[in-house]
Amino acid sequence: MTKRASGPFDVKLTPMAPEAGAVEAAPGRMTLDKRYHGGLEATSQGQMLAVRSPVEGSAGYVAMERVSGTLDGRSGTFALQHSGTMTRGAPQLVITVVPDSATGELVGLAGTMTIDIAPGGQHSYAFQYTLAGTP
Repeated sequence: MTKRASGPFDVKLTPMAPEAGAVEAAPGRMTLDKRYHGGLEATSQGQMLAVRSPVEGSAGYVAMERVSGTLDGRSGTFALQHSGTMTRGAPQLVITVVPDSATGELVGLAGTMTIDIAPGGQHSYAFQYTLAGTP
């Protein structure tokens, strides 16, 4: 049975120094530090690689984050994989749980997450998931 958790989250992006010898057009790197609230009460840390194109509103990013906390009262950790593109302002984002990455009471977790950024910058998530062995 697919379940749903949702709520707001806070995110801090911190630029990382370019790798030694990186060319000017190399991907930008950032660390992620998040705090999820609502059905997912957790913190996460991760890294993101991003590239902007010369065309306004076109870019791409990939990111990996390790989430630690509780999901609807079950504690553990899991990893999320992001793949996002923006084509002249039109976003496309896929965020999935890395298979078999969950620990603790979250072992068997699978699912996808969507992110919404409201005017003013408030972030929220909607997480659709299944947990093996639960009704």
